[in-house]
Amino acid sequence: MPELPEVEVVRAGLALAVRGARVEGVEVLDARSISRHDGDSAAFEAALLGRTLDEPARRGKFLWVPLDGGADALLAHLGMSGQLLVREPGAPADRHTRIRLLLEQPRHGALEIRFADQRLFGGLAVRPTQGGIPDQAAHIALDPMHPDFDAPAVARRLRLRRQGVKAALLDQQLVSGIGNIYADEALWRSRLHYATPGQRLSQARALALLADVRDVLEQALAEGGTSFDAQYVNVNGQAGYFEHALHAYGRGGQPCHRCGAIMVREAWANRGSTRCPRCQRRPRGLATA
Repeated sequence: MPELPEVEVVRAGLALAVRGARVEGVEVLDARSISRHDGDSAAFEAALLGRTLDEPARRGKFLWVPLDGGADALLAHLGMSGQLLVREPGAPADRHTRIRLLLEQPRHGALEIRFADQRLFGGLAVRPTQGGIPDQAAHIALDPMHPDFDAPAVARRLRLRRQGVKAALLDQQLVSGIGNIYADEALWRSRLHYATPGQRLSQARALALLADVRDVLEQALAEGGTSFDAQYVNVNGQAGYFEHALHAYGRGGQPCHRCGAIMVREAWANRGSTRCPRCQRRPRGLATA
């Protein structure tokens, strides 16, 4: 699933195309991609037609485009495989396109935004906003790259958790934008086992972990995100290349870049977690189950 760096890359690319653009046409090709919208395809089309789009915004993995008037926004969730692609009108068809928006851009003329989604876990919706945030994203916490992110406060909340630190990092109501990839990477940098209870961290250690999270996200963003296949691409259909800088995620069976021990991938929460058995030892007294 796209995480903060991938969504931010899409947001930044989308901004050049949609800022100030007027929606001249809407076509819903698959109604399953508007399941988060209150209403059918006709209602979705009517909610967008003739509207002017503003600067795209993001919170964690949620992306939205404010609409003129400020009372609502076009909310996008990429899910597992969603893509927002900017195309010239009449460009060759993209596979799995579910929704098409035809825009008139003051600077660039006619453009087309295509929402493509192979697995159909993502979608678009026009949603009311609360303080500029779409209602379906209002519960999402700030991410470590947001200027108002309060790292000491989040660290204190993390230290109240009995759950393991990886589960805490993936809780979008504690801190947003982090998924399996960047949690593994941050924990490797912090030399922490994924099951270490938050309660066992000192304030300094919790702050250091959040700093490692931010560093990982910033580096991944600078390199266009992580692409293991064609499902994550930017608005031009290009893949990110942070995969080549990964130290933990996807490296089970390979030597640790820090100590040379063989990395292990273990079953965790219906997915996997990769760690170094030497650098990220299981805390003493912690059950193995």
